[in-house]
Amino acid sequence: MRLALTLAGLTLATTLTGCDNTTEKAREVRASAYTLSEAETKKGNVGLAAWGDQLKPGMKAIAVSRDLIQAGLTHNTEVTIEGLPGTYTVLDKMNKRWTDHIDILMADRQDARDWGRQDVTIRWEVPAE
Repeated sequence: MRLALTLAGLTLATTLTGCDNTTEKAREVRASAYTLSEAETKKGNVGLAAWGDQLKPGMKAIAVSRDLIQAGLTHNTEVTIEGLPGTYTVLDKMNKRWTDHIDILMADRQDARDWGRQDVTIRWEVPAE
């Protein structure tokens, strides 16, 4: 009985404190923007991302440099980007030549050009160690 009460108390404490065994990470990266125009994607496979996802205009998706994958930004990780509303999902990988870089999918070429390149802070959660 005493063990059951102790376990119930721990469960309640975990629920109240929001402990979900994740840790928030933040990192400053260089961010650029891209669209699904054939000039900016693989010829003949417009919208086909590196993990096999089919990207569509209007999706809140990003591509990440491969060093960021090692930092926990793996396929389907949800990310917030400083200066942009909502949550973006990691659905693509960038060329190996890039480091500390994300590429944000935008529906409109002019919006992508207006964004240009910016240094931003991104945040995501990873399982606690």
